Amino acid sequence: MTQYSTERMRTWQGPAVFSFGFLPFFFFGAIWLVIAMLVWMLALSGSFYLPSHFDIVSWHAHEFLFGYLGAVLAGFLLTAVPNWTGRLPIVGWPLAAFFALWCAGRITIFTSAFSPVWLGTGLDIAFPILLGSLVLREIIAGKNWHNLIVLALLAFYTLGNILFHFEALTEGYALKGTGIRLGLATSIMMITVIGGRIIPSFTRNWLVRRKHPARPTPPMQVFDKFILLASLTILLLWVFFPAQIITAVLLLVFGILHTVRL
Repeated sequence: MTQYSTERMRTWQGPAVFSFGFLPFFFFGAIWLVIAMLVWMLALSGSFYLPSHFDIVSWHAHEFLFGYLGAVLAGFLLTAVPNWTGRLPIVGWPLAAFFALWCAGRITIFTSAFSPVWLGTGLDIAFPILLGSLVLREIIAGKNWHNLIVLALLAFYTLGNILFHFEALTEGYALKGTGIRLGLATSIMMITVIGGRIIPSFTRNWLVRRKHPARPTPPMQVFDKFILLASLTILLLWVFFPAQIITAVLLLVFGILHTVRL
């Protein structure tokens, strides 16, 4: 698959940034992160008017969690899924069009005070839905069923974004709503699942290159599975019962468990 991916990249004669999935999303996602931070600080200081239907704080939270992180997820999945399934990656103009959709979401959310709310909301939500559709297509084609868990997490991440928009429209302030907690919780679960796979692999490769006799514990053993189940339970409690004392205590347990896991 790597050989085919390389050949496909070489046949692309357009801008190099669209030669692999992670390139536009990681690069421009990082740029957007800096821009969004600067805009937020200027808006908070009163030096800049934010032309969005979101309030300043909600816009800041949304663009970090669903704008920037959405780009990072897209870049990672568009790169990782071909390796998981053995299929060709998306490159060239299809990748450019997908990236343009992400950009359109950022622009229309930013200027949503001067455009129909449905336009920015629709474009913003369309991006993770299309990403999920692409991942589902590749998983089915490659019969890579054990990675459906990543698709399920992406679906709940998208649901969090939808709820965020709904709460912003109906309540006027989405920062304390369920949507942002659901989006953040599923993001943490993605890190928990994917990190639990690749960190041992990277560690093992590093040890092998240095001819060190030690080897990390293979991923997804009984303890790993227990951590995943406990993490899911605790994060769900936080999403739906964030103000309960038991939730706070269990979140501390969550942190301790992951420290032990590392």
